[in-house]
Amino acid sequence: MSNEGVNQGRRRFLTATTCAVGAVGAAGAVVPFVGSWFPSAKAKAAGAPVRINISRIEPGQMVVEEWRGQPVYIIRRTQEALDSLAKLTDKLRDPESEKSDQPSYVDPVNRASKPEYLIMVGLCTHLGCAPMYRPDVGATDLGGDEWLGGFFCPCHGSKFDLAGRVYQGVPAPLNLKVPPHNYESEHVVVIGIDEESGA
Repeated sequence: MSNEGVNQGRRRFLTATTCAVGAVGAAGAVVPFVGSWFPSAKAKAAGAPVRINISRIEPGQMVVEEWRGQPVYIIRRTQEALDSLAKLTDKLRDPESEKSDQPSYVDPVNRASKPEYLIMVGLCTHLGCAPMYRPDVGATDLGGDEWLGGFFCPCHGSKFDLAGRVYQGVPAPLNLKVPPHNYESEHVVVIGIDEESGA
């Protein structure tokens, strides 16, 4: 077959144009694919897992993240705070967390799988207000010497210790909820993925 009469310039132009259109089409297909790796705000609200870097949390500090449209409190407890938990047993409604909403892999007393980090939903179990973090030991407005730090709900006065366990004689009926979570690495925790099942 003869190539006589074939316009080489036109052939190169058509080849280049076809390659360019193909590249744009491939990029157009890749962008939504890569975007699907990151959950949208709607997906997060519906319960998509949330990854949190906990390495920047200082001892005694609390950070607030959002999962399923709810605040999640992450507190890095000091050893002193952990030691204080055993002193409150007779003042708490459910000190062993027998009626609490929490995964089975968390300790029933310190309510964590890694004692240093407390992770819980920041909604009072009475009417859903957001309790305030009050780590100040001996706060006079919360009981003076009997207050060893914890959470105070300003709506109706419910009090919780530094494990989110509810005090006796307050409106809240249950300890604060601990959401499913999994430590992906030493510095990253994933809220919404159960440690036992990985899902």
